[in-house]
Amino acid sequence: MPAKTILLGHGSGGRLTHNFIKDELLDKFKNPILGELADSAVIDYKERVAFTTDSFVVSPLFFPGGDIGKLAVAGTINDLVMVGAVPEYLSLALIMEEGLDQRILEKILSSVAFHSKKYGVKIVTGDTKVVEKGAADKLFINTSGIGRLISARKLSIKNIISGDKIIITGNIAEHGLSVLAKRKELDLGFNIKSDCNALNGLIIPLLAKKGGAIKFMRDPTRGGVATTLNEVAEASGLGLIINEKSIPISEKVRVASELLGIDPLYIANEGKALLVVSAKEAGGIVSLLKRHTLGRNAKIIGEVVKGPKARLLLRTAFNTERILDMLTSEPLPRIC
Repeated sequence: MPAKTILLGHGSGGRLTHNFIKDELLDKFKNPILGELADSAVIDYKERVAFTTDSFVVSPLFFPGGDIGKLAVAGTINDLVMVGAVPEYLSLALIMEEGLDQRILEKILSSVAFHSKKYGVKIVTGDTKVVEKGAADKLFINTSGIGRLISARKLSIKNIISGDKIIITGNIAEHGLSVLAKRKELDLGFNIKSDCNALNGLIIPLLAKKGGAIKFMRDPTRGGVATTLNEVAEASGLGLIINEKSIPISEKVRVASELLGIDPLYIANEGKALLVVSAKEAGGIVSLLKRHTLGRNAKIIGEVVKGPKARLLLRTAFNTERILDMLTSEPLPRIC
């Protein structure tokens, strides 16, 4: 029997669209809000909320440690968590290429359903579009997310002062290398898996206990740790110094990066967070992070200094210092 594929008619708004929504989406993401099939989801909120949106065009659709569905759910959750919000509701918009194998789509939607349930969020609205063959690369996903802000103190770059410590929640550069190896079919022999994970289980309890000591958070996705910290330095006007010896990185990633000639500090992560925290509480925060599976390799990797202003410096293993500039362009295209 030939494989079923996505047809242009699946995006026409007619019977094929109706059946696709009923058979493929409503069944997997079943909840009363989505079941209304209204033009917008009606959600009752009386508190401050955070709202974010993101698009996912990763190639390939499946990679060691994840897939575009898991990535969409986790990536959107993490954007909410980084501002101190508990993620609750997501939208799911699918842009499908004509001819997409429905078995592939089924697998991805099952991943979205599994991980949204695992991470405690509901898919409450969405959209489907089909474009002509060649107008997209199989499948693109757009997700938006809403969550309740729980932190009494607003997390902001403006809170950062000289002397604050910089923490990373775990080993870096795993996602970018995983996607690159799969896309290029590189047999590096290291079996590097993406760190693709939602961080609400790690970070939300931490905010409840140490929220007053946490100044700012950001997930170092595209451009990696170095680019993210450059953005922080530039926006704050302060200097940042990170210590090469302190940066957690697996031996597999270190060797693979050397073989490929890529600096792991510029490689994307999808399950890590950078925290800027008060120096007094930094040790306690790391101890709390280490109690969770996703934070067992958390470390203090640097600090905020008065100068050089708006610069990121790396203190090398040889105790010298060099400037880490912001990434000019993406070395690993389409990693999210």
